[in-house]
Amino acid sequence: MDLSQNTPENVEYMVERIKEKLRMMNVGAINSSHFNHDMYEELNDLYTMVMGKKSFSISEMEAIASELGSLKK
Repeated sequence: MDLSQNTPENVEYMVERIKEKLRMMNVGAINSSHFNHDMYEELNDLYTMVMGKKSFSISEMEAIASELGSLKK
């Protein structure tokens, strides 16, 4: 998948993979349609970082959730 393009499909893909990787409990609160497409590069950077790690501490998960919140519309 070519994630270099800012498309709704790519946003949805990245958000869904981040949710799966983090096994987030409140998945209903995070929806790809809530994200600001002007922040695509930041979302892509976050996606790359999340996918590159094997596990996360609680504080890292909180920081990632906070960053996801800052990228919302």
